[in-house]
Amino acid sequence: MQVVLLIISICLIVIVLLQSGKAEGASQIFSGGNSALFSQRKERGTELAISRITLVLGLLFFIICLVESFL
Repeated sequence: MQVVLLIISICLIVIVLLQSGKAEGASQIFSGGNSALFSQRKERGTELAISRITLVLGLLFFIICLVESFL
């Protein structure tokens, strides 16, 4: 079980690093720039796939950690 957890955590780290930076222009947010920075942005194609993979890996990581703590 620990080997599976290790593999999932490494995959989760890699997939998070592959995501595009959603904080592009974060300095505008802090300096009072465009407040609707992300309102028109939708994930498509590979961004959507990477986002869903991140969600699945995160849920698997959480569930396996809970199972490990009860065993």
